[in-house]
Amino acid sequence: MKHTILLVEDDQMIATGLVYALEQEGYLVTHCQSVADALAAIATRQFDLAILDMQLPDGTGDEVQAAMKYTGAAVIFLTVVDDEGNIVRAFESGAVDYVTKPFRLRELLARVKRVLCTPDNGSAPLALGGVLIDTAAGKAYLGDNLLDLTALEYRLLLTFAANRGQLLTRTQILEGIWDSSGSFVEDNTLTVYIKRLREKLGDAVQIETVRGVGYRAD
Repeated sequence: MKHTILLVEDDQMIATGLVYALEQEGYLVTHCQSVADALAAIATRQFDLAILDMQLPDGTGDEVQAAMKYTGAAVIFLTVVDDEGNIVRAFESGAVDYVTKPFRLRELLARVKRVLCTPDNGSAPLALGGVLIDTAAGKAYLGDNLLDLTALEYRLLLTFAANRGQLLTRTQILEGIWDSSGSFVEDNTLTVYIKRLREKLGDAVQIETVRGVGYRAD
């Protein structure tokens, strides 16, 4: 089954090229130019991923993201807004990526592919500290409670669990998250995710910072 993508972009030149490139990769793409059109599309269709411009004629991409919060779709922001505060807020609200314009098309396509990759249904569960990770379902549990993790937080937890007790450099962790070049993600982004994951895991998992090198989890 083909993955479905909602592209919300009011720049027609960017949208035309991006729709073509995504369709060439085999995705089913719905393009909207405004918040209103995007909300109408969300109400009638199910999407696996949304690529959202931050600044739109009738509002912001944040409004579209909020409407998609419980649909199960991942969100990538694609915007000229290169402000650290906005970037951090986007990640904290559940976005899996934040790409600033101008962007490299092949890099964006690689990010999209990584987000939409399907976990191996034959994978065995993993344990890390007091957390059990159901890799087949893509869910993590603390005791009997399902952890509310974003897609990147889950992949970060999965990377630690697959390398339990081992010292991982920041580059190794970034490669584990993206399955690609660690340069796709800045270090401050990783720091935000480590902080958020620690808050959600509490004392169940010990994530040790090794200054100047990286992290170790157990």
